[in-house]
Amino acid sequence: MLAALTGSKSSWMLLASERLKVIHVSTHVSLRTAIDRAKPERVLATIRTGYEHLKRMGYENPRIAVAGINPHCGENGLFGTEDDEFLRPAVEQAKAEGMNVSGPISADTVYHRAYQGAFDLVIAQYHDQGHIPIKLVAFDSAVNVSLGLPIDRTSVDHGTAFDIAGTGKANHVNMLCALDYAARLAGNRSEKGVAA
Repeated sequence: MLAALTGSKSSWMLLASERLKVIHVSTHVSLRTAIDRAKPERVLATIRTGYEHLKRMGYENPRIAVAGINPHCGENGLFGTEDDEFLRPAVEQAKAEGMNVSGPISADTVYHRAYQGAFDLVIAQYHDQGHIPIKLVAFDSAVNVSLGLPIDRTSVDHGTAFDIAGTGKANHVNMLCALDYAARLAGNRSEKGVAA
């Protein structure tokens, strides 16, 4: 909706926490559609978008990992060929452009490695592949950041919780984290010479 309202060609969802950051190639679509969208052009655009965002946030040389789409990245074609056909070319192009990117890396280990400090950002291929790890380790503190728009936008990393609205049960910590991230984005906008 925000992409349409701002006339943007595309947008991305980044979920950011202190120790784990994930950007998605696709989000709110079926798994079948997500697999179809994981083409080299979209994966490369996602890598570029995440890289530029981290540069804006002060990372000198962002370390990016691309999560595989199939179990064990397809195991040399045993479990599918999408990793070699679609993800690997995007990774190679990003490397050729000077980005510090690795992958595809099996999704069953890449998030643990990133959480332990090996990577600054993980490229998730679809919604649950990125959401599950971040919500496991930072449910009350992760921030949803919209990238690819001409505006800065942050939000809590979960839904609107209409079921508890007005009951006094909502935890405000996630909103404070979103506001803090927005303040850092705004500060980096002026510092990096990004047009306001």
